[in-house]
Amino acid sequence: MPSQDELFDAVDALLEEEPQLPPPEERARLRETAGITQARLAATLKTSTQTVKNWENGRSEPKPPRLEAYQRLLKGWAAKYPAHAAPAAPAVAPQPEAPQTFTRVPTVEQDEAEPDIGVAVKAAPERPARPAAPPATSSRRPAAKKAAKPAVDPRFPHGPLAVLDGDGSAYAVGGVVLDCPATTVPELVEWTLRESGLGAPKLNRYGKDSDPLIVLTAAAAVKLGLPERLEGHEQRRSLRLPEDHPVVKQVTKAKWQLTQRGFGPWARIYRKAQGRDRQCVQLAVLSWDALDERSWPGVAEMEPADIARVLGVYATRVITPRGSTAVSGLELMTALRPPTKAVRDEETGNWVSGYNAGSLGVEPMDPAPPEATPEHPVVVNSGWKGGFLNEEAYQWVRSVDTLSDEECTLPYAVGLDLNTAFLAAAARLVVGLSAPDHFVGPTFNPKIPGSWLADLSHIDLDPRLPSPFTPDGSRPTGPAWYQTHTLAYAQELGYDVHPIEAYLRRETGAYLDPWHDRLKNAYVDTLADMGVTKDLDDAAFLAAMEQHKQNDPALAAVLAAIKATVKGGVGKLRERPQGKSYKEGETWPALARPTWRPDIRAAVISKARVNMHRKLNNMVKMTGLYPLAVLSDCVVYPSPGTSPLDFLPYAASGKPQPGGFRLGATPGLAKLEGVQSMLWAVDLMEKGLNPARHIKGGDAVLDEGE
Repeated sequence: MPSQDELFDAVDALLEEEPQLPPPEERARLRETAGITQARLAATLKTSTQTVKNWENGRSEPKPPRLEAYQRLLKGWAAKYPAHAAPAAPAVAPQPEAPQTFTRVPTVEQDEAEPDIGVAVKAAPERPARPAAPPATSSRRPAAKKAAKPAVDPRFPHGPLAVLDGDGSAYAVGGVVLDCPATTVPELVEWTLRESGLGAPKLNRYGKDSDPLIVLTAAAAVKLGLPERLEGHEQRRSLRLPEDHPVVKQVTKAKWQLTQRGFGPWARIYRKAQGRDRQCVQLAVLSWDALDERSWPGVAEMEPADIARVLGVYATRVITPRGSTAVSGLELMTALRPPTKAVRDEETGNWVSGYNAGSLGVEPMDPAPPEATPEHPVVVNSGWKGGFLNEEAYQWVRSVDTLSDEECTLPYAVGLDLNTAFLAAAARLVVGLSAPDHFVGPTFNPKIPGSWLADLSHIDLDPRLPSPFTPDGSRPTGPAWYQTHTLAYAQELGYDVHPIEAYLRRETGAYLDPWHDRLKNAYVDTLADMGVTKDLDDAAFLAAMEQHKQNDPALAAVLAAIKATVKGGVGKLRERPQGKSYKEGETWPALARPTWRPDIRAAVISKARVNMHRKLNNMVKMTGLYPLAVLSDCVVYPSPGTSPLDFLPYAASGKPQPGGFRLGATPGLAKLEGVQSMLWAVDLMEKGLNPARHIKGGDAVLDEGE
């Protein structure tokens, strides 16, 4: 028999061994269930986000001292969130308190690989060279060399989409050209699902794979029996084939279905899913203006191989297009935060569909009356007369009476544009996940998302700056509804805030975090591919931005689409009714979506406007400079020179001063928008026009986001 000392020594040796961690998949589950992002965990453990990713996919293991800290954290989470536990019902507090965050952050988890699908691959036909054509798509390649780059998912060896031309050539990503024998739309759908090898894996483990996209050139559309152009409607969004069109009849006869929007520029053709296998194909008809020139500049006029490259980069970095960039921006939110997940029923032991914590759920939610639009049923049916949120982007022009002689003698007006300002505002933005509750006389809490009625008319700020509380920059005249960030900024400026009433949400979370992360990476990576990298100094950054669009027009189109996805996605959160036949008080299709959330849109815009004012205020403190005008994310300053380097604040070391406007390639940093003469700017201001709207030249107009 061993002695007690021997047993104690053995136990001590066991205790000194390295801590044992749960499997990588369980580590990811625990973190996601706790609502913590990989970036936040990395910051807590003083390491990089990529290192945390490696721990969660099994590529590496933590080393002391992080190992012990990581194990302690996982043990704590495991006690709070045991595997297969049913989600707990949220407790309802009698008064609003600082809410907990139920955010879950997506990870890409692929299904078990299926066998590769055989498909005919042919060499690309010779086409005349075009200046914009990338090398990868302009050469003839034998079939055996098409798949030089391994597919991300073996189920989809040819990528997410293809552009079909009239000769049956289907141009996929990476220079792949497939042979499509289809002569009718039903045959095309069958070929796409059975033989093409097109599609994309889900963006979240609880989500769905992306349906394959086939983009039809004008020649391909005609070959399939479709008209080259659609006519007869004033609005492009309402264009569709009539129900008695031969192609629609072919689709129906083959027992395929169209969605309610019918066969239009973006047509979705499907059958009911069989088990886990979806049967759905998305079509986009180029000659029907499926690719809006404002979001996809020049793409519709490119060669099919180049179109495939542009859309393929977008699909890989953002999402497979499912309609306009606004629609895709909204779909990306849901793809990254699926509303449901499989949970185990504790009584039966069966797996059932349950709420996915951190998502918006599957049911649409009525807004609070002040968050709605005037025509919304909530407003019309209740007779609401209490006013509405007016959280919009800046449209402000400074009064010429406030210009000093010194400012007027400066020769130039220089415009700065903030990169994807709405996207920067979405980072770590806590929004409401549950329905709004009404409170009278609440104590203001900057941690609770919601809408607050308060009187800020007593706050008198410098007239050379726009008011941070109104979109037109004017001083508030009485009580008005504000989103949480706007009131929190009033507190930050040192003013007391006493709300009269409020509509607040008890359950909250950083719903947009994964959306922000994916779009930020897409934006930064695409700019880097165009030669604008994060490591450039300010002078080199400005030089690179001058020519980045000329370096690669295809990637310039991708960048434009990413920016349009951000603004359009935010705008879609409060989509208004369409059509002349609409009457106030009626519902409209957008209201059936859980993502019809005007309060989330207001939160993004409020934070973006507050961020802009904070920079304007800091610029005054650091440089004494006041802006001439602001339009959304563009601001115009008087300047002694033609470059932002002539007036932006820098430390003695040459580094940019934090707090003001800083140049750079990431969201929230600034770039040069345009330069005009100061005389030009003052002339516009005297006419009541906004110099920020035209500073770029060519009578440019900025998109305010909806």
